[in-house]
Amino acid sequence: MTEGPFYLDTEKVRADITEGKPGKPIALVLNVVDAATCAPIANAAVDVWHADAEGVYSGFGAAASRSTFLRGIQMTDANGTSQFATIYPGWYRGRAVHIHVKVHRGGSVVHTGQLFFDETVTEAVYATSPYNARRGTWLRNRQDSIYADGGAQSLLALTPDGNGYRGALTLGVRAS
Repeated sequence: MTEGPFYLDTEKVRADITEGKPGKPIALVLNVVDAATCAPIANAAVDVWHADAEGVYSGFGAAASRSTFLRGIQMTDANGTSQFATIYPGWYRGRAVHIHVKVHRGGSVVHTGQLFFDETVTEAVYATSPYNARRGTWLRNRQDSIYADGGAQSLLALTPDGNGYRGALTLGVRAS
């Protein structure tokens, strides 16, 4: 999938990427495996970034140009697992709700994708604060051209976790 317009090659290695941004917590767990063998890939850099509850990306626009919220990198462990503390993404015009992801291995990008959300969960989350302060409507998955290009395989499996969710997905990547 496409990288999207908001990538910055300056993310920090960190597990908690919230920087105090309000929103529904997500414990994001991404497992990286070799697409050919399904073997876990250790020491891959998983890079994620997404919009805040207001639909704003850090690093872009006057208010967010020097900030780094909701951006970060984690190295996979021996089981190919990386974990992030984040929030449910907000929406912005023309796109379904999503999180961007890149996987780097040995200095090369081996996967570029976007993680999508079940719309029933999105409706429930967006009925709560701070999301419900926004006006307008968010784009449904079926209306998103990037989702149409493989997004169904990139739906996060969400389970309730305290006052938020645990989101998990296994990413099959090129091993080299």
